[in-house]
Amino acid sequence: MTAEIETLSSRIAYRNRWIRVREDEIRRADGSTGLYGVVERADFAVIVPLEADGSLHLVEQYRYPVGGRYWELPQGAWEDRPGVEPATLARGELQEETGLVAGRMTHLGHLLLAPGLATQGYDVFLAEDPSRTETALEVEEQGLIARRFTRAEVEAMIDAGAIKDATTIAALALMDRRCR
Repeated sequence: MTAEIETLSSRIAYRNRWIRVREDEIRRADGSTGLYGVVERADFAVIVPLEADGSLHLVEQYRYPVGGRYWELPQGAWEDRPGVEPATLARGELQEETGLVAGRMTHLGHLLLAPGLATQGYDVFLAEDPSRTETALEVEEQGLIARRFTRAEVEAMIDAGAIKDATTIAALALMDRRCR
Protein backbone atom coordinates (compact mmCIF):
# COMPACT_ATOMS: atom_id res chain seq x y z
CA MET A 1 0.00 0.00 0.00
CA THR A 2 1.43 3.38 -0.99
CA ALA A 3 1.30 6.12 1.61
CA GLU A 4 -1.14 8.88 0.72
CA ILE A 5 0.84 11.31 2.84
CA GLU A 6 4.64 11.47 3.00
CA THR A 7 6.38 12.57 6.18
CA LEU A 8 9.07 15.16 5.35
CA SER A 9 10.24 15.81 8.91
CA SER A 10 9.12 15.06 12.43
CA ARG A 11 9.84 16.52 15.87
CA ILE A 12 8.55 15.89 19.38
CA ALA A 13 6.70 19.04 20.46
CA TYR A 14 5.79 17.81 23.96
CA ARG A 15 6.39 14.76 26.14
CA ASN A 16 5.52 13.51 29.62
CA ARG A 17 4.98 10.11 31.26
CA TRP A 18 1.62 9.53 29.55
CA ILE A 19 1.74 11.31 26.21
CA ARG A 20 3.91 12.51 23.35
CA VAL A 21 2.84 15.10 20.81
CA ARG A 22 4.62 14.87 17.49
CA GLU A 23 4.59 17.58 14.85
CA ASP A 24 5.16 16.35 11.29
CA GLU A 25 5.75 18.31 8.13
CA ILE A 26 3.97 16.39 5.39
CA ARG A 27 3.44 16.23 1.63
CA ARG A 28 0.04 15.11 0.38
CA ALA A 29 -0.56 13.00 -2.74
CA ASP A 30 -1.27 16.16 -4.79
CA GLY A 31 2.13 17.62 -3.82
CA SER A 32 0.81 20.22 -1.38
CA THR A 33 2.55 20.42 1.99
CA GLY A 34 1.22 20.90 5.47
CA LEU A 35 1.64 20.31 9.16
CA TYR A 36 0.15 17.43 11.12
CA GLY A 37 0.01 17.04 14.90
CA VAL A 38 -0.06 13.46 16.20
CA VAL A 39 -0.75 12.41 19.78
CA GLU A 40 1.18 9.27 20.73
CA ARG A 41 -0.15 7.27 23.69
CA ALA A 42 0.19 3.68 24.78
CA ASP A 43 -2.64 1.35 23.85
CA PHE A 44 -5.03 0.55 26.66
CA ALA A 45 -7.55 -2.10 27.65
CA VAL A 46 -11.25 -1.66 28.32
CA ILE A 47 -13.07 -4.35 30.22
CA VAL A 48 -16.77 -5.27 30.16
CA PRO A 49 -17.37 -6.98 33.55
CA LEU A 50 -20.49 -9.05 32.99
CA GLU A 51 -22.39 -10.95 35.67
CA ALA A 52 -24.39 -14.12 34.89
CA ASP A 53 -27.63 -12.13 35.25
CA GLY A 54 -26.50 -9.65 32.56
CA SER A 55 -25.62 -6.83 34.94
CA LEU A 56 -22.46 -4.81 34.36
CA HIS A 57 -19.87 -3.15 36.58
CA LEU A 58 -19.00 0.48 35.82
CA VAL A 59 -16.67 2.98 37.44
CA GLU A 60 -17.24 6.68 37.97
CA GLN A 61 -14.33 9.06 38.22
CA TYR A 62 -13.43 12.69 37.75
CA ARG A 63 -12.08 13.40 34.27
CA TYR A 64 -9.95 16.54 34.53
CA PRO A 65 -9.81 17.45 30.80
CA VAL A 66 -13.62 17.74 30.63
CA GLY A 67 -14.14 18.87 34.23
CA GLY A 68 -16.68 16.30 35.36
CA ARG A 69 -17.39 12.88 36.83
CA TYR A 70 -18.61 10.23 34.42
CA TRP A 71 -19.59 6.57 34.46
CA GLU A 72 -17.61 4.27 32.16
CA LEU A 73 -16.28 0.75 31.86
CA PRO A 74 -13.02 -0.01 33.70
CA GLN A 75 -10.09 0.87 31.45
CA GLY A 76 -6.48 1.90 31.50
CA ALA A 77 -2.90 1.55 30.35
CA TRP A 78 0.38 0.78 32.06
CA GLU A 79 2.73 3.40 30.63
CA ASP A 80 5.62 2.02 32.71
CA ARG A 81 5.16 -1.47 31.13
CA PRO A 82 4.76 -0.80 27.39
CA GLY A 83 5.15 -4.42 26.24
CA VAL A 84 2.62 -6.00 28.59
CA GLU A 85 0.16 -8.41 27.01
CA PRO A 86 -3.30 -6.85 26.56
CA ALA A 87 -5.01 -9.65 28.53
CA THR A 88 -2.63 -9.13 31.47
CA LEU A 89 -3.33 -5.40 31.34
CA ALA A 90 -7.09 -6.03 31.25
CA ARG A 91 -6.97 -8.36 34.26
CA GLY A 92 -4.85 -5.86 36.17
CA GLU A 93 -7.04 -2.85 35.39
CA LEU A 94 -10.20 -4.78 36.29
CA GLN A 95 -8.80 -5.70 39.70
CA GLU A 96 -7.25 -2.26 40.34
CA GLU A 97 -10.43 -0.30 39.62
CA THR A 98 -13.24 -2.64 40.69
CA GLY A 99 -11.70 -5.26 42.95
CA LEU A 100 -12.99 -7.95 40.57
CA VAL A 101 -11.16 -10.99 39.20
CA ALA A 102 -12.61 -12.53 36.04
CA GLY A 103 -13.29 -16.25 35.97
CA ARG A 104 -13.15 -16.08 32.17
CA MET A 105 -11.67 -13.32 29.99
CA THR A 106 -12.48 -13.13 26.25
CA HIS A 107 -10.83 -10.75 23.77
CA LEU A 108 -13.58 -9.08 21.72
CA GLY A 109 -11.45 -6.94 19.43
CA HIS A 110 -9.08 -4.02 18.93
CA LEU A 111 -10.38 -0.53 18.13
CA LEU A 112 -8.75 2.84 17.43
CA LEU A 113 -9.54 5.69 19.80
CA ALA A 114 -9.23 8.72 17.50
CA PRO A 115 -7.32 7.77 14.32
CA GLY A 116 -7.45 11.29 12.90
CA LEU A 117 -5.58 12.60 15.93
CA ALA A 118 -3.82 9.84 17.85
CA THR A 119 -1.94 6.55 17.50
CA GLN A 120 -3.71 5.05 20.51
CA GLY A 121 -5.90 2.00 20.22
CA TYR A 122 -7.51 -0.29 22.73
CA ASP A 123 -8.32 -3.93 23.26
CA VAL A 124 -11.82 -4.80 24.46
CA PHE A 125 -12.24 -7.74 26.83
CA LEU A 126 -15.34 -9.43 28.18
CA ALA A 127 -14.81 -10.43 31.83
CA GLU A 128 -17.28 -13.09 32.92
CA ASP A 129 -17.87 -14.89 36.22
CA PRO A 130 -16.26 -12.14 38.32
CA SER A 131 -15.32 -12.71 41.94
CA ARG A 132 -14.52 -10.02 44.51
CA THR A 133 -11.08 -9.08 45.86
CA GLU A 134 -9.45 -5.77 46.86
CA THR A 135 -9.05 -2.67 44.68
CA ALA A 136 -5.62 -1.10 44.15
CA LEU A 137 -6.34 2.42 42.93
CA GLU A 138 -3.55 4.59 41.54
CA VAL A 139 -3.09 8.14 42.83
CA GLU A 140 -4.74 9.52 39.65
CA GLU A 141 -7.84 7.44 40.45
CA GLN A 142 -8.64 9.08 43.79
CA GLY A 143 -12.38 9.21 44.32
CA LEU A 144 -13.12 6.44 41.80
CA ILE A 145 -16.38 4.62 42.56
CA ALA A 146 -17.24 1.14 41.26
CA ARG A 147 -20.85 -0.03 41.08
CA ARG A 148 -22.98 -2.77 39.54
CA PHE A 149 -25.86 -1.81 37.20
CA THR A 150 -28.51 -3.74 35.31
CA ARG A 151 -28.21 -3.61 31.54
CA ALA A 152 -31.44 -1.58 31.41
CA GLU A 153 -29.92 0.98 33.81
CA VAL A 154 -26.78 1.24 31.66
CA GLU A 155 -28.84 1.76 28.52
CA ALA A 156 -30.93 4.44 30.28
CA MET A 157 -27.69 6.15 31.42
CA ILE A 158 -26.46 6.22 27.81
CA ASP A 159 -29.79 7.63 26.62
CA ALA A 160 -29.75 10.29 29.38
CA GLY A 161 -26.14 11.31 28.66
CA ALA A 162 -24.83 10.08 32.02
CA ILE A 163 -22.44 7.83 30.08
CA LYS A 164 -20.55 10.00 27.61
CA ASP A 165 -17.43 7.89 27.17
CA ALA A 166 -17.31 6.79 23.52
CA THR A 167 -14.98 3.92 24.40
CA THR A 168 -17.58 2.49 26.79
CA ILE A 169 -20.37 2.77 24.24
CA ALA A 170 -18.19 1.22 21.50
CA ALA A 171 -17.12 -1.64 23.79
CA LEU A 172 -20.73 -2.42 24.69
CA ALA A 173 -21.70 -2.40 21.01
CA LEU A 174 -18.77 -4.71 20.21
CA MET A 175 -19.85 -7.06 23.01
CA ASP A 176 -23.40 -7.12 21.65
CA ARG A 177 -22.14 -7.96 18.13
CA ARG A 178 -19.66 -10.63 19.21
CA CYS A 179 -21.85 -12.31 21.84
CA ARG A 180 -25.12 -12.77 19.95
